[in-house]
Amino acid sequence: MSKMDSVVTEKYTLDTKFKFRCHKGIKCFTHCCSNIEILLTPYDVVRLKKRLGMTSGEFLGKYSYVKTDEKSSHPHAILKMNDDQERKCPFVTDEGCTVYTDRPANCRYYPVGQGTLKKDGKDGPVEEEFYFFIKEPHCYGFHEKQEWTIESWRKDQEVDLYDRVNRDWKGLQLRKNLIGQPELDPQKQTQFYMASYDLDKFREFIFNSNFLNIFDIDDETVGKIKTDDVELIHFGVRYIKYVMMIEETLKLKQDSGKYRKDK
Repeated sequence: MSKMDSVVTEKYTLDTKFKFRCHKGIKCFTHCCSNIEILLTPYDVVRLKKRLGMTSGEFLGKYSYVKTDEKSSHPHAILKMNDDQERKCPFVTDEGCTVYTDRPANCRYYPVGQGTLKKDGKDGPVEEEFYFFIKEPHCYGFHEKQEWTIESWRKDQEVDLYDRVNRDWKGLQLRKNLIGQPELDPQKQTQFYMASYDLDKFREFIFNSNFLNIFDIDDETVGKIKTDDVELIHFGVRYIKYVMMIEETLKLKQDSGKYRKDK
């Protein structure tokens, strides 16, 4: 479970080997699930709200709070810990995680952390992923004998699916406020949060407003985002890029002007 304020001292690749095992018999079992800050991704929210039989708004209201990133002014959903001395995760008991098969990506990665750098390439900026280890004093998992590579750990923890769904959204996190320019205004922050996390509200916004009268969205995409949350995550990234003027990912209809005041 990588903390948002983790300090990266060394960067590793998929081939890097390490020893680690977490199990009920280890004396630090579930200690890593307390007093932590877990940034939720769009797919985390989708998996958890479905697991719990809730809408995205219900889940976010009960199990998360909003923290605004200072460098980008993006509002992020953070998993809310219990209000007790240990600040335990609400889904963890002495027997372990009660939502284990739908646990967030950060939980799946632990004790590995993942980061992304934007670098200059031959054809323009490229994104480079790297990995690091989260070694906390209370964790005895590194003393176990089971050996992994970061690649085999990712496969075992099923993070490939999470990374694939979240990849475009994570790319947005490389955006920073420009020096001398204002932060995102509240309206754009609201749109960013809705299209990232509150997907049920975002879907309602698309289909119960003038959205489809304003934007020229093909029928295939409309059909997909009406029922498929993963497709809606991808469409949400397109919408955020358009709203934040990062890229012209959406096109206006020719007669959109008469609807735009009511969108």
